[in-house]
Amino acid sequence: MRLPELEFRARIVRGVRRFLDEAGFLEVETPVRIFAPAPEPHIDCPPCGRGFLRASPELQMKKLLAQGLDKIYQLGPCFREGENGSRHSDEFTMLEWYRKHADYRDLMSDMEALIVSLAGPLEFRCLTVREAYRQHAGWDPFERFDQDRFDYDMAVKIEPALSDWTFLVDYPVECASLARISEGKAERWELYHDGLELANAFTELCDGEEQRKRFELARAERRALGEADYPLDEEFLSLLPLVGSAAGVALGIDRLVMALGEENRISGARVLEIFPEK
Repeated sequence: MRLPELEFRARIVRGVRRFLDEAGFLEVETPVRIFAPAPEPHIDCPPCGRGFLRASPELQMKKLLAQGLDKIYQLGPCFREGENGSRHSDEFTMLEWYRKHADYRDLMSDMEALIVSLAGPLEFRCLTVREAYRQHAGWDPFERFDQDRFDYDMAVKIEPALSDWTFLVDYPVECASLARISEGKAERWELYHDGLELANAFTELCDGEEQRKRFELARAERRALGEADYPLDEEFLSLLPLVGSAAGVALGIDRLVMALGEENRISGARVLEIFPEK
């Protein structure tokens, strides 16, 4: 990475912090090595000593909400094993922020304001998952959900069609993950720029027992796929009801720098150490 790219990235990071600080968010720092990652199929955390390098600080940040904080953000390294390519890296920089007494629509407004503060006036559009699949894939995943077909069409048909700055909103309940379900849909959105996913946001599920059920289903799927079986974070599950209501979003900083700087590879948006092939 050359000096101009480093300076551009630093300006984006400074702008992110300035925006969130001025909006009343408190910057926090949680452990990078954790002992009970959120179990999600196809997301693997690299082992590290007696624990794992985090794929996200989500669970640890929600514990802070449960203990009384209202508006928090964190910007730091995250890791996902086996993710390398022009748009993926197994080490990357993630920004996450959480607001109590908010929902995913509130975070959509936050996101628009943040990006405009960094890039100037822009237009954003909003497209529901149902509309996107009917228009670009020819079927409705809410009528009869098919996970393999959903994932394939997302990668091959939906994402390439999402030009400009597009919020893809309201997911099938089977894609809820850690999101609240309301009126037959998961209160979740993802932000895309020219087919590149930048961010993922939820109205947070704050029901400990329901979250436990979802985690157990995810663990069973991971075992069926031959993936590592992570232990449950019992502290997180016990504290979750104390959050009350909240919304949170994860934004990939490297991908944001790619989008704003018109890079076409993630290696142009961060400093990477290239390991020789064995």
